[in-house]
Amino acid sequence: MFLMLKDVLSPAEVAQIRDIAGRVRFVDGRVSNPHNTTKNNLQADITQPEANRASQIAAAAIARSAEFKDFAFPKRVAPPLLSRYEPGMTYGPHTDAPTMPMVPAPLRADVSATLFIAEPSSYDGGELAIHLGTEQLTAKGEPGSMIVYPSSTIHEVMPVTRGARVAMFTFIESTIPNPAHRDLLYQLGEVHALEGLKMDWQSRTRIQHVMANLQRMWTV
Repeated sequence: MFLMLKDVLSPAEVAQIRDIAGRVRFVDGRVSNPHNTTKNNLQADITQPEANRASQIAAAAIARSAEFKDFAFPKRVAPPLLSRYEPGMTYGPHTDAPTMPMVPAPLRADVSATLFIAEPSSYDGGELAIHLGTEQLTAKGEPGSMIVYPSSTIHEVMPVTRGARVAMFTFIESTIPNPAHRDLLYQLGEVHALEGLKMDWQSRTRIQHVMANLQRMWTV
C-alpha cells in the first residue's frame, strides 16, 4: 500500500530546505550506490554541515507526523538525504537495498519515503513511478508532501526534461516488517478512528483487542 501525506513539512521548513539546496554542494548520487548503472542524479555531500541541517529539519518533521507513524510503524528512520535531478537525469527501475548502513547496526529497509521540496510546476518529468504489475502509479507531490511505499517495490524516477527536481528520500525499518500485516493494521486503525465513537463499547473494545494482539504477534 502507498500513502501520500500532505504538509509533512511546514512552508517555513520547505523554504529552509530550498535555501540549503541552493547553497549546499552536490555530488554524484552513485556515491551511495556505486553498482547501480541506472542511477544518474545528484545528492547533497553529507560531510557538509548544511546537508546535515536539511536532514535534521526533515527528520524532525517526519517524526512528528502521526499519520506516518500509524502507517509505517517506524522503529528506526534513516537520516533523510537531499537529492537533485537536472535535465537528462533519472533513476531507472530498481528495488531499494534490503539494508542500509547505519550506526549502531544496519537498518532493514522495509519502507521507503520521498519528501517533495520543489514546486511541481518548476520542472518537467521527474515523477516517482512505482510499478504495480503491468501498471504504474506515478507521484509528483506538492512541496512538503511525502509519499510512503514498501521498499520491496520496483520503482523509478522518470527523466527530468526541464528545471530541477529537488526532493529528499529516506528509509524506514518498521516494527511490522511484513507489508501485508502493516496494511491490515493501518486499515483497522483507520476504521477504529473513523467509526469507533459510533460503536457501543463492547464492539469498540473488541476492535482494540484485535489490533493490540495482532501488533503483538507481528512486531519484531
